[in-house]
Amino acid sequence: MIEALLLLPFGLVIGSFLNVCIFRLPRDLSVVAPRSFCLECEKTIAWYDLIPVLSFLLLRAKCRYCGAKISWRYPIVELLTGALFAYCGWRYGLTPECAKFCIFGAMLIALTFTDFEERILPDEFTLGGIAVGLIFSWFVILPQGLVSLFHSGQNSPLISLYESLLAAIAPTVCIFTLGFLYQKIRKKEGLGLGDVKMVAMIGSFLGLIPGIMALMIGSVLGSVLGMTFLLLSKKDMNTYELPFGSFLGVGALAVALLGLH
Repeated sequence: MIEALLLLPFGLVIGSFLNVCIFRLPRDLSVVAPRSFCLECEKTIAWYDLIPVLSFLLLRAKCRYCGAKISWRYPIVELLTGALFAYCGWRYGLTPECAKFCIFGAMLIALTFTDFEERILPDEFTLGGIAVGLIFSWFVILPQGLVSLFHSGQNSPLISLYESLLAAIAPTVCIFTLGFLYQKIRKKEGLGLGDVKMVAMIGSFLGLIPGIMALMIGSVLGSVLGMTFLLLSKKDMNTYELPFGSFLGVGALAVALLGLH
């Protein structure tokens, strides 16, 4: 329990940084400079108005200077990230596993909200996430998979790395091929490259079977909720772009947090 309490405020702060990434990365802006500012009046926001969740409540969701409304996305991302870090601390303690799933979950939260708002999945989280997932596979051994079938004995860091690499490549090739065939047949894009890279990132962290499970959950959510939204909103199914990365992020979070890896 003490680990959860220690990581909760740290997660809230990381969530605040993720909000910066969600807004700035799709616009090719630096996440370091300039300091946070109001989107309406462009006034620099003071440090005491950037305290996660608390500042939002004290300001009553409005800019101190111009009164412009502050999106509820900010406290939601901060609370989700804080809860994620607290959960990982409670479940794994202060271990490499805890660090792995805190980082993985934070990336998924950022990708989920970025795709939902902007229909963009930044390479900083997808391609960067693949590299981070491969590195973690050396220190946090993945469950035995296809690669381990050809090796006797217990998993080693090297076999775990191979598993991570296979899990990043195999599903990616499959869905890229399906997306390519869909585009050729229907004459329109069915799956963006950002989604393909996100699948590879998820596989590198979770391994092949859990990665496929995350892809399946995301696909089902996207189909059911997406079709329901399109029908209720009466939007054109042929032109409206569903944020598949958002559904994929929810699926991957479910697999990671429920221990299905």
